[in-house]
Amino acid sequence: MTSAKTPLKFVLLWTIATFGGFLVSLCWIEIGKRAEIGVLQAAMGGIAIALPQSLILKENIYTIRWIILTITAWVILTVIGMGAFGWSVPASEILAVRLYFGALHGAFGGFAIGLSQWLTIRKPKPWAWQWMIVNSLCWAVALPVGSAVGIMLHQSTRLFLAEVIGLAITWLIVAILTGLNIHKLISE
Repeated sequence: MTSAKTPLKFVLLWTIATFGGFLVSLCWIEIGKRAEIGVLQAAMGGIAIALPQSLILKENIYTIRWIILTITAWVILTVIGMGAFGWSVPASEILAVRLYFGALHGAFGGFAIGLSQWLTIRKPKPWAWQWMIVNSLCWAVALPVGSAVGIMLHQSTRLFLAEVIGLAITWLIVAILTGLNIHKLISE
């Protein structure tokens, strides 16, 4: 990151890149239940997120590795049965279950994505290992919040679009939290 980027500008750019990547991914990925999201959709979603993020971090990462390993993480998560959790709606309509599994899946999936991205950070960076934990915690917070909003809106409106709004809120929270944290990490 160049010193010309203020914290607010960086976080705003990161948020636009990450959330915008999610919105762009909706052109290729149909939101559905966990089993409905396949490997191809996970890969397409991964590239929609990783590409704009890599442009913002290009001075701190190996860009091509960031893109490839981020896609790989999303694909592996889908193959092992977690699904592309940023694009899939939980099957349960019980709020407590969604909160619990949202936090659990968010922490695990966020850690996997953070691990893959950690491998792309140019060394030596004393903070690099922290990205795995930060990403895990950000997803562990965002996924249950977005899932809770989605189910509450869905139950009150009976429209599936409410679940999509919940996923959008998840991605917006992830974008803001990871943006704030990666800015702190790369500024060290």
